[in-house]
Amino acid sequence: MHIVAIIVLFLVLVLGPQWWARYIFRRYADVLPRIPGTGGELARHLLDRFGMSDVRVEKAENSGDHYDPEHRAVRLSRDNYDSKSLTAVAVAAHEVGHAIQHQRNEPKLMLRHRLVKLAQRTQQFGAGAMLLLPVAMAITRAPTAGLVMAAIGLGSMASATLVHLVTLPVELDASFGKALPILKSGNYIEPQDEIAVSRVLRAAALTYVASSLASLLNLARWIAFLRRA
Repeated sequence: MHIVAIIVLFLVLVLGPQWWARYIFRRYADVLPRIPGTGGELARHLLDRFGMSDVRVEKAENSGDHYDPEHRAVRLSRDNYDSKSLTAVAVAAHEVGHAIQHQRNEPKLMLRHRLVKLAQRTQQFGAGAMLLLPVAMAITRAPTAGLVMAAIGLGSMASATLVHLVTLPVELDASFGKALPILKSGNYIEPQDEIAVSRVLRAAALTYVASSLASLLNLARWIAFLRRA
């Protein structure tokens, strides 16, 4: 029973934020006639307003909502790009918040970009080490070599998840340091919608972290595999 309880707790802690974020997005995804424009239109308007006419607004076909600093593009999912909902408005403002961070060369965002690239390389290195583990053990026939490769692989994957987690302040700033003040001061949302928009913005900030936590499941599967090996 203790093992089952631990597994359930682990799944709740890892997948809970992801499930909660999806629930919030769906809850406020209804089209509201009082909203004057779609998420895509709001993103374009805000970018122009803040002097970023060179930043594109694109419909993301195969990826989620995000700001791409390398290609200078705010990308919104199909629903958020085309919809007049609180979710669409809040998410669009959140991604524009990242564009504003980039325009101002804010240190936290610059650090995040470097850390994310490091995390991507680290994850690839860790996955490669885990795939080569059976080969290394077969060639060397030394348990120590296998342990070293396993430690490298697991350490790389765990550190990549940690890197994603430490970028949370950047996400919170995009939501509550940029998006919410802009939406309120510009009267883009009604006063009665502020609580709902705040919830969506919190979910948007946690989405990145939720995905990182979900990657722990992959780490757990590798650990379980090694224990059986």
